[in-house]
Amino acid sequence: MKLLARLIAASATALVPIQYACAFPERPIRVVVPFPPGGGADITMRIMSDALKQQFGQPVVIDNRAGASTIIGTELVAKARPDGYTILIATTTFAINPSLHAKLPYDPLADLAPVTLVALTPYLLVVHPSLPVRTVKDLVALARGKPGQVIYASVGNGSATHLATEMLASRAGIKLVHAPYKGSAPALNDLLGGHVTMYIGSMPVSLPQARSGKLRAVAVTGPHRAPPAPEVPTVAESGLPGYEFTAWYGLFAPAGTPSALVSQLNTTVRSVVGRADIRERFLAEGNEAVGNSPQEFAAVIKADIAKYAKVVKEAKIKPE
Repeated sequence: MKLLARLIAASATALVPIQYACAFPERPIRVVVPFPPGGGADITMRIMSDALKQQFGQPVVIDNRAGASTIIGTELVAKARPDGYTILIATTTFAINPSLHAKLPYDPLADLAPVTLVALTPYLLVVHPSLPVRTVKDLVALARGKPGQVIYASVGNGSATHLATEMLASRAGIKLVHAPYKGSAPALNDLLGGHVTMYIGSMPVSLPQARSGKLRAVAVTGPHRAPPAPEVPTVAESGLPGYEFTAWYGLFAPAGTPSALVSQLNTTVRSVVGRADIRERFLAEGNEAVGNSPQEFAAVIKADIAKYAKVVKEAKIKPE
């Protein structure tokens, strides 16, 4: 009898993921964006939200939880119920934080389950149009001629925008002054107002300002020119060979989410990311649609944690 009871219990446990998958979703899905509205992650998620709603048959609610270099929003998801109804869209900052903070309120590898890498995106270096800077060489010359006066904005200390700029400064052998902000919107507002000199940030946020003439696009940080702005050279071809910074957007669920649910989320998101209209909208924003397996995304995360640990150490970046 005891053996029979164990077999019945084991069978019931094995069926839980299948039952979840069959019933899922029965209510709205919340996607936590650990940035203020209007940033690259927010824009990327909103591009997908209507298509995901159609696929899921339920609303997809965007929940902006900014603060502490994405730690607040990430912790919320890491500690959420692992039922597939609360997921996270994270950026490269997710892989940088472990090197900045000796003690995070979550374990990035153990407390969150990778779902899929959504998109890759180069960053765009922009300056105020009144500045006598049209090339990377101009910027380097300005920084050397006016040490301590070239101020760059970022979306927070230790953020991907911070590291991208420090990597450029290191490659060029110049010193820049860091001005961290709590999101891309306030950073760009101060750049538009002439309070800071430059900003290296996501193309979905910066490119519209450059197209309108309010800012000047100087270079893209990726390995090749971006299709939405083919006239803008890369940093590498502008005099700093070897420089390259490509950020990513990816989705996570809380650890412990049944594998069947993670698989269902992965399949649904990948079907959306693979749609021609979504890929075109991504491309217009400077994003390259990806969509891969949870295992492939996990490998990207582990590699990036190791890569950015080296950058943080060399640049001597400390948390705020």
